[in-house]
Amino acid sequence: MKTGFVSFIGRPNAGKSTLLNRLVGTKLAIVSDKPQTTRTRILGVRNYPDAQVVFLDTPGIHRPLHRMNVRMVDAAVDTIREVDVLCLVVDVTEPPGKGDRFVLDLVKDAKAPVFLVLNKIDVIKKTRLLPLMQTYSEMGTFAEIVPVSAATGDNVDRLERAILDRLPEGEALYPQDYLTDQPERFFAGEIVREKLLQFTHAEIPFSSAVVVDRFEEPEHPKALMKLHCTIVVDRESHKPIVLGRGGEMIKRIGTAAREDLERFFDTKVFLDLHVRVKAEWREDEHVLNDIGLK
Repeated sequence: MKTGFVSFIGRPNAGKSTLLNRLVGTKLAIVSDKPQTTRTRILGVRNYPDAQVVFLDTPGIHRPLHRMNVRMVDAAVDTIREVDVLCLVVDVTEPPGKGDRFVLDLVKDAKAPVFLVLNKIDVIKKTRLLPLMQTYSEMGTFAEIVPVSAATGDNVDRLERAILDRLPEGEALYPQDYLTDQPERFFAGEIVREKLLQFTHAEIPFSSAVVVDRFEEPEHPKALMKLHCTIVVDRESHKPIVLGRGGEMIKRIGTAAREDLERFFDTKVFLDLHVRVKAEWREDEHVLNDIGLK
């Protein structure tokens, strides 16, 4: 059978997480219109009749300003040397810039075949696609150039076929029912953070984190799963924004998160949210470890 690792790398907000979710057939990575939503490497396994593919979603590559961002970028760059196929995902709604050239420089010496995945083709005119493919082909050497829409699934099957063609033969790396290496605790925190990103604006998404303080699985089928989470912000002025007038915002975040948590874990959930201010938490080793950025 064919088996191997495939990494999605690229600039923030290129649609890597949406592509991972599409390919594995379930939502493993939270999705937001805010850049730098993905903060750590997320592994998802997809089994085919004659292949097993281990997909890796990675944080967007950007200029790091904090210790947190350094770890994020390192998590992405490290996969370049580890995988069998490297998919450079770019957003076709944005013209190639300095950030794209930086990523192209990173992958030019990769030993694995590099695919250029032109994402979000559903939101541009088809006449723009060929000139864009020509522009990128002059900027780097690619084993494949595949235009797709991760959001609609358009042409994703072609990308899958191209990936499978390039994978080496070997034994399955994981059991058939294996989906991801991330613990349930990680997904609980990410679901809460997704709602925080959805309902807040300005600097809050960049300067906030969700730490799962307690994760209690139900003791029997009718029992509640109990989650106690802290939303960490780095300024006193951000705390009232997250809380909202009369606690309205944090209730909104909590209600939406609990609904998603119950769907994800297929059980009733008790969710307790608190907000804590910790200046410069993005430089704090303990907080970074707590949110899975090792």
